[in-house]
Amino acid sequence: MKMKGAKAVHYESGPNMTPLVDVVMVILIFLMLAGSFGGAEHFLASNVPMSKGGVGGDSSAVSIDEPIEIRVDSPSPDRFTALAGRISAKDGPTLTAALVRLREDLNRAGKKTADIQIKIAPARNVKVNHVVAVQEAAMLAKFEKIGFAKAH
Repeated sequence: MKMKGAKAVHYESGPNMTPLVDVVMVILIFLMLAGSFGGAEHFLASNVPMSKGGVGGDSSAVSIDEPIEIRVDSPSPDRFTALAGRISAKDGPTLTAALVRLREDLNRAGKKTADIQIKIAPARNVKVNHVVAVQEAAMLAKFEKIGFAKAH
């Protein structure tokens, strides 16, 4: 009895590479996405003044002002307190009036409004609407550079 399959030509194609290619593509896509999100952490914040030029440039330094930090705390869920140096306020209108006076004092001292930075630093228990109220108070006081810090 003769077997037909014994004389037929067999082609060995090797192992199936499709699952390997799928896994490699998933890893590649993950690394590309993770790499694009990590780009913002490339630079470190520093209080060192920046110079105007590079090597051989002008050695006079540009002054970088420390931002005015407004610490926001919440003694109860429906109230907040905002502290910034000598400023202490328990509501938006009071904070707005105090920030307007601060901006006017700084303008009289020779600082431009565009150069003044406000940094809002909420406590961990502060609700978002209180942080928004502090931001609105700073905007109503006509501050242009308003930022946020991590919760303290």
